[in-house]
Amino acid sequence: MTGIVYAIESNLNSSEFIDVLNRSTLGERRPVDDFSRIKKMCENANLIVTARLDGKLIGVARSITDFVYCTYLSDLAVDVAYQKKEIGKRLIEETKKQAPQAKLILLSAPAAIDYYPKIGMKKHNHCFILDDISELK
Repeated sequence: MTGIVYAIESNLNSSEFIDVLNRSTLGERRPVDDFSRIKKMCENANLIVTARLDGKLIGVARSITDFVYCTYLSDLAVDVAYQKKEIGKRLIEETKKQAPQAKLILLSAPAAIDYYPKIGMKKHNHCFILDDISELK
């Protein structure tokens, strides 16, 4: 899709981020009703790649990385109106370009689980999650 500008943004506006999360359906699994938490998510991510069309945020890849070993792509969100136009793939490419040596890692949203293998990502079965310290035994 032409006219889309991809950029690294160090100061992503939290309201814009919430808006694109909701327009992508990723908002269903993110704390979009907790503005201060979203604000911290934007402030503490050290790699944010955006896709804008005429200035409007239509996609974002928000990551945490050390730039040499691992990049955790926490949020990949593309406005539903712009999905299936390779914007998500391009956001992943632009993220990977910033840390070419680092392994790019993400946890898929349930609805997107079939998307990632189609663009060449490999499934990994050795992932573990801890939501609350009280769950440790």
